[in-house]
Amino acid sequence: MVPLHPTATAALRDYLRTRARLGPIDHSAPLFLDERSGEALGYRAVRRAWLRLTADVGIVPRGGHRFVRIHDLRHTFICRRLMLWQTEGADIDNAMLALSTYVGHVNLGDTYWYLQAVPELMALAGGRFEALAPQFREVCHD
Repeated sequence: MVPLHPTATAALRDYLRTRARLGPIDHSAPLFLDERSGEALGYRAVRRAWLRLTADVGIVPRGGHRFVRIHDLRHTFICRRLMLWQTEGADIDNAMLALSTYVGHVNLGDTYWYLQAVPELMALAGGRFEALAPQFREVCHD
């Protein structure tokens, strides 16, 4: 199950109505078809459409990449969510478990990877640790 915004749900319903006219939709049939060939939508067609869309709306790549990759959206979502939780002082362990489930990670460590992979997240996590450090010193000295 994937939560979708109501506008995405409406667009998907419209597509499914159109798609049903092209042939039966079952678990073995491809859901997304190429408009020209009627065959399964291939990686190249999706990539071309993605590159055109990002250029049209002005999304620019960051880092060392020449173009915005589709999975960069997922990475950005996870990082922004974690930064917001860190800033809010959320219970990160519980939040990480929820986030890991939401994004479909089987291994919770795959979600924790983002904390070390993104400098902004490391800085926030380090700041939280420093705020707790005096409490740890008191416990260690007792």
